[in-house]
Amino acid sequence: MSQAIRLLIVDDSALMRKHMRQIFEAEGDFTLAFARNGREALDQARSFEPDVVTLDVNMPELDGISCLEQLMERGAAARVVMVSSLTEEGAAVTLRALELGAVDFVPKPDGTVSLSIDRIRPMLLSKVRAAARAKPRRVVGLRARVSARRRELEARGTIRPPAGAALSGAVLVGVSTGGPRTLEEILPVLPADYPYPVVVAQHMPSTFTGVFARRMDGVCALEVREVDGPMPLATGGIYIGRGDADVVLERRLGRIIVNSLPADESLWHPSADRLVVSAMQVMPPSQLTGVLLTGMGHDGAAAMAELRQRGGRTIAESQDSAVVFGMPAELIRRGGAELVLPAERVGTQLQAWARRGR
Repeated sequence: MSQAIRLLIVDDSALMRKHMRQIFEAEGDFTLAFARNGREALDQARSFEPDVVTLDVNMPELDGISCLEQLMERGAAARVVMVSSLTEEGAAVTLRALELGAVDFVPKPDGTVSLSIDRIRPMLLSKVRAAARAKPRRVVGLRARVSARRRELEARGTIRPPAGAALSGAVLVGVSTGGPRTLEEILPVLPADYPYPVVVAQHMPSTFTGVFARRMDGVCALEVREVDGPMPLATGGIYIGRGDADVVLERRLGRIIVNSLPADESLWHPSADRLVVSAMQVMPPSQLTGVLLTGMGHDGAAAMAELRQRGGRTIAESQDSAVVFGMPAELIRRGGAELVLPAERVGTQLQAWARRGR
C-alpha cells in the first residue's frame, strides 16, 4: 500500500472542515490535520509537515493569500490547492495565488455546503492527489521575468502588429493544472511581429478565463483575448478559449474564425483534442503547431499525435518543468512529440520555427 498523503485542511468554516474530513477519511489513504485560519495553518505546516494544503481564501486573522506568501517564503515543501469562489473577484485572487506558487484550485461550494459539497468531491479528490505528485515550481525567477516584461512593454508602449494578414499557420496550445504560470513563461516571450495566431485551450472555469486573458494581455506583446463567440483568427493575437465551453477553428465565408461552442462529452474543457481536430479540418496540418503542456489526464494527446503524423509540428513539455506530467507524457508515449522541451524553451523554439518558415 502506498504511503498516506499528509493533508492539511485550512478553512474558517467548521461545517466545511467537517465535510472535507468525511470526504478524505472515507478514502483511507489520507492523514489529516486542520486549521481555522492562516496563522494556525503556518503553525501546523511546521509541526505536521503536510504533503498538500487545501487553503481557503477568505479567513480571519490571516487570509489565504498572505498565508500562501509566507509558506512560499519559508520554502515549505507542501503543494497548495486553493479553495476559491467562482466569481470574478475570486478568479483574480486565485490567479494571484497560482502566480505565487499554488498548484491548483477547486471551486468553493455555493449555497448550502452540505448539499453542494458532493458536486466537487471527485474534483477535490483528484486535484489533491495530483497535487501530492506535482513538482513545485520556482516562482521568484518567473515573477521577476514577468515584471521585467511588463516594464519593457510600458517603456516602449505596447505596439500591436496590424491584424488581417493572410494566415500561413497557427499554434494550438493545450494545458491544464499548472497552466497559468507555465503560460506566463511562454506567451510573453513571443514578439509583437510573431507571424502566427496562438489559440489556447486552458482547462479553467468560465469566470476565470476572461480575467486570465486580461492579465496575460498586460504582459504580452501580442494582443490576448478571451474567445466568447465567433471572431476572425488573425496574426498578432493570442486567443484564450472561454471556460466551461470548447474553443474551435471554423471556416465561414472563406475566412477562418475562432469560436466558442458548447462543451462536448469530453472530460476536460476547453478541450485541446477538439481544438486540434477542428484546426486540421480548416487548415493544412503542415501549417499547424501543437504544444501540449502541464496537466492531469490525456487531453490533447490523441489529436496532437495525429497532427504530428499528418505533417504538423508538436512540442511536449518535459518532465523537468511540468507541474503535472500527465498530458505531455501521454503525447510522448504515443510517439507524437517532435520535441520535448522545458517550458522556458518553448517560446524561443516557436520563434525559431517561425523564422525558418516552419
